[in-house]
Amino acid sequence: MIRQTQGAGFKLAATAIIWGFATGMLGICIPLVSVTDSGFILPLAVIIGASFTTAVVWLSFSRVSSNNVDLSDTIEALKEQKTNLDTMDK
Repeated sequence: MIRQTQGAGFKLAATAIIWGFATGMLGICIPLVSVTDSGFILPLAVIIGASFTTAVVWLSFSRVSSNNVDLSDTIEALKEQKTNLDTMDK
């Protein structure tokens, strides 16, 4: 339970950084759109890119947190096996 709440902090921080940069890029797109006559292509690309990376962050952190739980369970099982083997050797 604690690990899941700690993972949310990283997700929120990464999301804030992504959208902070995206907001800056959208600000840069305003003069570029008028100069290049590209229309809505540049801002749309920024929004799609930020949305995609946000989705990747949220999905990848959920996989990492579940893998960490599995690894801690495996480590505990190995420690128990080692203890059992040590007692059998004596």
